[in-house]
Amino acid sequence: MTYAKAFFDLQLQFAHKVTRLSGLPLARALLEYTNLYARFGLGRDFDPAHPTWQEYLAGLRDPNEYHEWTYRFYLKRPEALTAPGVVATFGCFSYSPSSGGRIRLHFLNAERDGHSPLAIDRLEQRLADLAALFEHVKRSQPQALQVVGASWLYNLEAYRRLFPVSYLATAHVIGHRFQHMPLWGQFLDRHGEIKEAMTRQLLDRLERLTSVDGLDQCFPLQVLAAEASVTDFYEFYRI
Repeated sequence: MTYAKAFFDLQLQFAHKVTRLSGLPLARALLEYTNLYARFGLGRDFDPAHPTWQEYLAGLRDPNEYHEWTYRFYLKRPEALTAPGVVATFGCFSYSPSSGGRIRLHFLNAERDGHSPLAIDRLEQRLADLAALFEHVKRSQPQALQVVGASWLYNLEAYRRLFPVSYLATAHVIGHRFQHMPLWGQFLDRHGEIKEAMTRQLLDRLERLTSVDGLDQCFPLQVLAAEASVTDFYEFYRI
């Protein structure tokens, strides 16, 4: 999916606010407080010396052209459509290995007809996606002990209903996720367009902000992290 230009414009506005509040150079604010590095397909190392990142920064010559340059640069780059290290994908869900015998869940809208992937009439299909995923885990990852996830989506009942209660009970806010889509994804609809109401909430709060200490609270929805035993998932999906 190609994301709308407004999504990048929003992150540039956010980075400029960070520079005004903190005194950080714009290059550092763009690296540490936006999702641009990942959206350019550069991985998750966030290396300021990466040659492609340096190429992007070199193009930021005219402040009046920052927005156009950023979007043109994005459109030329191979977008990272999956999380790094994904083992397998089933419908809208995939998983990757994590530390300490854990697996990490990932969600991506795989519906091709424009239908909401979390609509009630897609509930059974999403549950089937997850059942297939955990069948694969049980068969091919017998060493897996725990399941972890982190996303703004855990704030939504349409997403929460897909998971075991024991997993949801551990959900807690994690801050400073400015480089990652589990935070910025809340501003995109299923077509890759910007959500105007959510965006306005962020910008209104950002306008009133006087310290970088309040940056997390500007976002309408926080990133929630959850973790539970893989056996809870086997029981929930009857595997």
